Amino acid sequence: MSAPHTASRAPHEPVPVVLAGARGHGRWHLNNLRRLADAGRVTLAGVCELKPLDEEELAGFAAQHPPVAQGDDFGALLDATGARVAIICTPIPTHTDLALTAARRGVHLLLEKPPAPSYTEYERMARGVAEAGVACQIGFQSLGSHAMSHIRDLVRDGHIGEPLGIGAAGAWVRDEAYFRRAPWAGHRRLDDGTGTGRQVDVVDGVLTNPLAHAVSTALALDGATGADDLAGIRTELFHANAIEADDTSFVELTTHSGSRVTVAATLCAERADEPYVLVHGSRGRVTFWYKQDRVLVQRAGHGPQESVHGRTDLLENLLDHLVNGAELLVPPASTGAFMRVVEAIRSAPDPRALPAEAWSTAPGTADGTVRRVVHGIDGLVAASADSLTGYAELGAFWARPGLEAAS
Repeated sequence: MSAPHTASRAPHEPVPVVLAGARGHGRWHLNNLRRLADAGRVTLAGVCELKPLDEEELAGFAAQHPPVAQGDDFGALLDATGARVAIICTPIPTHTDLALTAARRGVHLLLEKPPAPSYTEYERMARGVAEAGVACQIGFQSLGSHAMSHIRDLVRDGHIGEPLGIGAAGAWVRDEAYFRRAPWAGHRRLDDGTGTGRQVDVVDGVLTNPLAHAVSTALALDGATGADDLAGIRTELFHANAIEADDTSFVELTTHSGSRVTVAATLCAERADEPYVLVHGSRGRVTFWYKQDRVLVQRAGHGPQESVHGRTDLLENLLDHLVNGAELLVPPASTGAFMRVVEAIRSAPDPRALPAEAWSTAPGTADGTVRRVVHGIDGLVAASADSLTGYAELGAFWARPGLEAAS
């Protein structure tokens, strides 16, 4: 990830922030808060975790006065610290309730993706945030990349001809232990723990969580970000790992403007690769490696042109919004189309287990770990982005309709 862009601004008092969920991906937010605290933009007022952070985890905040408050009651922590901003990086099923807990207290939000596990929960969150009058930024960091506007300008100005569609590809490697990292990992739904047998949605699939940025970035480049922008959603959902959710999937989206967006993704790649979005045109194409903010333009009559762009950090953008009215980069309304995709995956038939002959095991990324590899998936993911087609159409035998893994 490239270094965030920091615009010049007038001095102001540091904004008190509470971080809910400081381990796992939350460590990234903790490091970012450390950077912004050093710049005088924030103070880490509190950390909400079931188990308090130790001195090493809080390195860089030890000399802060008052000291960082810790607790497992999010609302009480917000009250005690007087936080103005909260970052929510907690299990997916908790997002809506925690966001509304903050909103009712007038606390502004950076809410990790996916913003909610279902469209109903997303609407409840967005409505509550709007009624409370607080700002809410959804944590799709790639949408802060300055490459986004660069690519839109290239397409608008006709550099690659008439737009023909957008394909995204994500080939990642995850050990089997990844799906045991938390009780909700790899689940589509989970018992809510009340003893009533009630199930809550989780939807921790490859397209809705680890490679959700591929979906949101492709939609944003197409301009189809609103809840009513999609005319059709078709999914192909599979899993090689012994999980409930999907780890190898494809989604095809058609928009009301007539454009086509596809995303193919897997956590069972032969080799880990950088995810990318490919914008097709009648006279060329643009490849965007969104984690690197890197763009490659290939067009008829010209040599390839590569560029690397800056990025506006989403927390900084939220702070700028509060201080000087800067426009939020990723408000809830701009994730409506993404949430339609989440809902389509949530309500689809359960992902199909791949037959044993479709995958094998390989050494994991750490000593003693094991991962599952889907044979030929790297090429299929890349071919999908190139051709805007799914696994079945590309000839993957395991994607044929009606083929089921042996139980």
